[in-house]
Amino acid sequence: MGDNPFRNLPSVNDILDSTAVKALARDHAHDLIISAIREELAEVRQQLSQGLPVDGECRAEVVAARVARRVHHQVKPKLRTVINATGILLHTNLGRAPIAEEAAHAAFEAARGYLNLELDLDTGKRSSRQAAIREWVCRLTGAESATAVNNNAAATVIVLRALCQAKEVIISRGQLIEIGGSFRIPDIMGVSGAILREVGTTNITRLTDFERAIGPATAALMQVHSSNYRISGFTKSVPLGDLVTLGKKRALPVIDDIGSGAMIDFARFGFTGEPVARDSIRAGADLVLFSGDKLLGGPQAGLIAGRKEIIQKIEKDPLMRAFRLDKMTLAALETTLRLYLNEERALHQIPSLRMLGMPLEELRQRGERLVAPIRAIAGVASVVVRIDEAFVGGGSLPDQAMKTISLEIEPRDISDAEFALRLRTGNPAVVGRIREGKLVLDLRTVFSHQEQDLVAALARALETPMSRT
Repeated sequence: MGDNPFRNLPSVNDILDSTAVKALARDHAHDLIISAIREELAEVRQQLSQGLPVDGECRAEVVAARVARRVHHQVKPKLRTVINATGILLHTNLGRAPIAEEAAHAAFEAARGYLNLELDLDTGKRSSRQAAIREWVCRLTGAESATAVNNNAAATVIVLRALCQAKEVIISRGQLIEIGGSFRIPDIMGVSGAILREVGTTNITRLTDFERAIGPATAALMQVHSSNYRISGFTKSVPLGDLVTLGKKRALPVIDDIGSGAMIDFARFGFTGEPVARDSIRAGADLVLFSGDKLLGGPQAGLIAGRKEIIQKIEKDPLMRAFRLDKMTLAALETTLRLYLNEERALHQIPSLRMLGMPLEELRQRGERLVAPIRAIAGVASVVVRIDEAFVGGGSLPDQAMKTISLEIEPRDISDAEFALRLRTGNPAVVGRIREGKLVLDLRTVFSHQEQDLVAALARALETPMSRT
């Protein structure tokens, strides 16, 4: 009868007494360690029972080392820093807009201590948390008042609930968009309790379509910016000014959902057709809705600017408490808005605006500086600097690209898919694109202070076999 391979397995207590596992006990719960030991031993037993070679010896210290790797893997944070080399500035899967350093610091200070969230320091009386952003939104847009909720979908829900519950809101059929995550404008309207009345066709909607649809049940006219798609060719839509004129004539409020939340004209970056919040107020919209974490470059939020009496009605809605912003978001949002009081300062300090404004030649110089250190990495077959295309993303300006500079890196001994996987699972994670067997890293979305970390991540991915545990 041959030797029983299971006799060589260490006991749980033997592994607990090992140096590697004793070190784990300083930072991790006993139950977690015991569970990891049992999982590791179960995996080894399964390999032995199938006659498979065991990955390493069965001595207690060897198994303990594998247990330590297992524990460290299990407790890794799910949210980690990512170097965005995709060329998509407002990448929804990567958190959309990175906020300004000053805004991040404001959120940090709000999180770690107390602040006058709902206290008027002058009077000592309770105040509204909306006071933190109201004045700045009004200054920037020219609106009478403003408020904020946790995203633009929530802004749409609460506005329609407050103004149109059980009544009709008229909107062009061509503006019934679907936003990220399969959320559709008709579904959002349905949640609010408003009754959708769509007019026109997918490509053609005229003012007369709105006029004919107005009836006793009509509560508002609405326009939704088609942020994430474009209809081209034989098209016609109703200008906001004409809709406002009709709204005034029939005593109906006009709601303008501009989506991405531009505070400045993006024509300066070469983009056209993106509405600016101030322009909507000037055109006479009663309410303007927009996001905080897209073109504005702030934290996730849904901002509502417009007539004071309507804002007051919205803030009295019981749902406002469920949709309200926390202290960290409010602190970051206020700081972001205040940066726009000086447009040049905003262009310099808000990361997404700074990325958009970065000259192509500056990006080229950054790329050429990185070629030598990347080429020196073992496992790199080639690295080339190329002119490429970047996109704003986040449902903004979907059909308009801007020139950028990318690095095309061809790995020597592994596939492009394996190379990309190693980078995504590294620390820091690096997310790029694969094209024709090469990894493409767009430098427009890589911060200059991340360049050394990027090179180090490339070296680790190509020079060190990756452990999947």
